[in-house]
Amino acid sequence: MSSDKRSSRSEPSMRAARLHGPGDVRVERVPRPTPAGDEVRLRVRCIGICGSDLHLFREGTTGGSDSESDLPFVPGHEISAEVPEASAERLDLAPGALVAVDPAHPCGACEWCRRGAPNLCPHVRFKGAAPHAGGLAEELTARPREVVPVPSGLTADDAALLEPLGVAIHAVDLARLRPMETVAVLGAGPIGLLLAQVARRAGAGRVYVIDPLDYRADAATQLGADAAAPTPEAVAAWTDGRGADVVLEATNAPLGFQHATEAACIGGRVVLVGIPEGDTYDLAAAQARRKGLTVNFSRRMKRVYPRAIDMVQDGAVDLASLVTHCFALDDTREALAQGARYEGGVIKAVVTLDS
Repeated sequence: MSSDKRSSRSEPSMRAARLHGPGDVRVERVPRPTPAGDEVRLRVRCIGICGSDLHLFREGTTGGSDSESDLPFVPGHEISAEVPEASAERLDLAPGALVAVDPAHPCGACEWCRRGAPNLCPHVRFKGAAPHAGGLAEELTARPREVVPVPSGLTADDAALLEPLGVAIHAVDLARLRPMETVAVLGAGPIGLLLAQVARRAGAGRVYVIDPLDYRADAATQLGADAAAPTPEAVAAWTDGRGADVVLEATNAPLGFQHATEAACIGGRVVLVGIPEGDTYDLAAAQARRKGLTVNFSRRMKRVYPRAIDMVQDGAVDLASLVTHCFALDDTREALAQGARYEGGVIKAVVTLDS
């Protein structure tokens, strides 16, 4: 045995699920992350599987700057973790405390960070977006400002889902929803179901949901939507041909933008939250132009974790009902594959690790 092999075996290691290419996820032993001077080590408890993770699994990219040169890497950005004893003092938390992990580390110095839009920082280092390792591993490192203590009563699943809830809160903020306006949500995946709940709490008079999968449409009505249907034409029927004041698009369909313009009323507002397959929208421009629509593209979230925690504590949103499937780290590939196939009534799959 060579000295190099003996050395590599003696290095502290951990298990991690790494994406090597489309459909190729392997649970491997990798070196434990070494905290930088401003970081602490955390033990991962739970990781939610996001739609962007499914894009990575199917296509190897989310349509951004991802490239084959970034592979393999560890995905996963909906993260809850436990504070080990070695990190407790620096965080002023008790050993074993449950925390959420904000995956975004904006630079804090660019024009967009200074104007209060850190979610638009072009220099952001985002856990789970290549090449930055995410949470599908036994441990990760984070800066203290990225560590979000959660109150008692919230579970590890809840803490992980604070990130997608934050995405929904930010999107509804962009919609500038006014009391009693009509909202149409396109897509009843986890983000769409959160959008529907947040819109209701933000003052929507009617909330309608569109999804082609019956079990997801049923989930929308169970979580408080006024009605759900498989195609966007239903919005016209529900509103006597007027359309919705606000359309929140949360699909992965290239036609999602087109369907959103069809569902919106004249002078309505559209917020695009979903990531289309192939990184392309199909849109006939005339209708959107003639309606004079206001369109916003939603990018992640700002500093909304405190509001997300308050909504969960107050019972304003139901996170537990979204979690339909739980997997062990060794079964990460199946978690991604099942989500990509929409099998078994999956809405939100989570990967859990032993505490």
